[in-house]
Amino acid sequence: MRKLYYLLYNIWLTLRFLTLGKLAYLFIKDPIKLRKRCNRFTTDSARRYLKSLKITVELENPQALKLLEDKNYLVIANHVSYADIIVLSSLREFVFITSEEMGNTPFLGAITRYGGSLYTDRKKFVSLPKEIERFSQTARDGFRIVLFPEGTSTDGSKIKEFRSSLFEIARQAELDILPICINYLKIDNQPRSEANRDLICWYGDMDFLPHFTKLLGHSITARVSILEPIAGGTRVKRQDLANAAYEAINKEYTK
Repeated sequence: MRKLYYLLYNIWLTLRFLTLGKLAYLFIKDPIKLRKRCNRFTTDSARRYLKSLKITVELENPQALKLLEDKNYLVIANHVSYADIIVLSSLREFVFITSEEMGNTPFLGAITRYGGSLYTDRKKFVSLPKEIERFSQTARDGFRIVLFPEGTSTDGSKIKEFRSSLFEIARQAELDILPICINYLKIDNQPRSEANRDLICWYGDMDFLPHFTKLLGHSITARVSILEPIAGGTRVKRQDLANAAYEAINKEYTK
């Protein structure tokens, strides 16, 4: 019965999110105002999902989040699950960069679109300069962009090397980097291990809905570490930015 309760509550949350997103797209024609509205109800929904999914966030260096109130940054984070987006969105209003492939997926595509996401075509490098300019303009419009530079979610055993291409956003929009490390420490009060990690980690060819329903009812403890900013801007090479962000997040993840 408890599993059924969590299932029904999450169905309600998702229908609420999709309805609010659809209404926003129908009635708000200004793209900046539309994305701001999507960001607001994404953060509100994320905080509700934290409770419904029994995810407890242990925030390290929370005072560093105040940096985002006074200045815009390109936020860089590691990536093991769709839950990363829920966890980060619960902290602040963010715009996430995801793949066009994800955007074209029937159900998840609507979730990402109504969440105000930006899309990149990882298979067409020729479109990258225009994408970077579009993403940079979004940052200049005042939106806080989150990039998962591993390029895909992983099983959490290690952090993959960061792809440097989209770090160009920090150069074009004159942004410093704010690294954030996400680490799921416990599942049902047991340390995350190879035996239980697939309850939270979503990677490879895993289907979303079976994974999501399997997660329901389990308790998750996530540690989110806000790390020291990294100076960006046009004077720094994007590969150097990628390397510095990787080293900071990987050091925190493996400590």
